[in-house]
Amino acid sequence: MADKLSINININGRIYPLKIDRKEEERIRKAAKMINDIVLEYKKKYVNQDAQDFLAMTAFQFVLKNLEMEEQTDESPIIEEIRLLDEQLSEFLSLNE
Repeated sequence: MADKLSINININGRIYPLKIDRKEEERIRKAAKMINDIVLEYKKKYVNQDAQDFLAMTAFQFVLKNLEMEEQTDESPIIEEIRLLDEQLSEFLSLNE
């Protein structure tokens, strides 16, 4: 049975109770802090906006960053390995013809 922990996460002044794996606590708290830091930046920059707008823009920012990281995935080692395997297979087949 996994080691579960009950914690409360504060995001933009709202408390969210979570039951998590103990090993995930640091990452979850760091994620909440990152969200709150970005929301605070928006609050300072756009004083007369609604809190929902800040949360939406924060979510949008994280999704854009996630998409950027997905696009930057380096596939060259895999492609090189497949090329080498293809060469070896072709060589093997030519020897056995």
